[in-house]
Amino acid sequence: MKKQSLNIDQLSCFTISNVQKVIPLYDEKIPNSKDVDTTDIFSTETEEFSFVTRVHTPDLTVFLPDKSKSTGIGVIICPGGAYLGLAINHEGYDIAKKLNEKGIAAFVLKYRLPNAEYVINKQIVPLQDAQRAIQIVRRNFKMFGINPNKIGIAGSSAGGHLASTAGTHFNKEFIDNPLKISLRPDFMILNYPVISMADSLTDFVSRYNLIGEGLSPKELNLILMDKKTSRQKLANLSIDPQKINEYSNELQVTSETPPTFITHSVDDNTVKVQNSILFIAALQKNRVPVESFFYANGGHGYGIVNPTSDINWIDSCINWILKIFVG
Repeated sequence: MKKQSLNIDQLSCFTISNVQKVIPLYDEKIPNSKDVDTTDIFSTETEEFSFVTRVHTPDLTVFLPDKSKSTGIGVIICPGGAYLGLAINHEGYDIAKKLNEKGIAAFVLKYRLPNAEYVINKQIVPLQDAQRAIQIVRRNFKMFGINPNKIGIAGSSAGGHLASTAGTHFNKEFIDNPLKISLRPDFMILNYPVISMADSLTDFVSRYNLIGEGLSPKELNLILMDKKTSRQKLANLSIDPQKINEYSNELQVTSETPPTFITHSVDDNTVKVQNSILFIAALQKNRVPVESFFYANGGHGYGIVNPTSDINWIDSCINWILKIFVG
């Protein structure tokens, strides 16, 4: 994939093409980051799967459809990875390419991970970057060829938690916003999302990475290295109840929460399907439009292609988006 890097002040000359542009989220000093010497590291397990484990300079990779196909709709995509890393290919770039096929612009967000070694306040840093991404895309809608009122956010797994946080916490601004640009996404796409931080529902790795305190980064890494015992060990660690409630997004839904498409596998043993069910119930209670798509099988982490099914959820999702915003 050919990429071209741009600074924020270069967006005035941005032109639509098939070359992917990489836009840094911040021109100057990155807020809420420690002054450390680090670079992004990719751990590639296969040709199809890349897992970003360090992000010091967050950015957006821009995927624009052909002008002839453009619907004026845009989606910011948050890859998952338990707030430990980013599954940037199959939960990021692959989704972007699929959206482009149907005339939808896509922006893959490489957001900072909540690692106390690199950031000051780890619990707000992913949302900080998601809000900045919404701000950039909405401010520069003309250059991207999209409608500022048709900008959604998507996320898989922990990326789904980030997307749902952006869709339920948009009245709390964690970035400078002098132009008062709306940070509310116009719709959400949640793929096997972490929603709740409650003991009975949450993915304990995602929860501790985001809001857990007490362990040094080194101590946390030692626990995470043993995948067989890491979840149980993290489950036994106490978490501030106030933070659990604040980041349990099923508790944060209001009538202003954006319309949502949500999908999950019933047999998901990593992120329980009840996360999605509770979020749907909260949306319905608040009369927020919601469309759901459930698989009987598939487990967790498959991206847009569930190997147990001939039907891909993303096709139903795109139809839902086009029905709402195109008609």
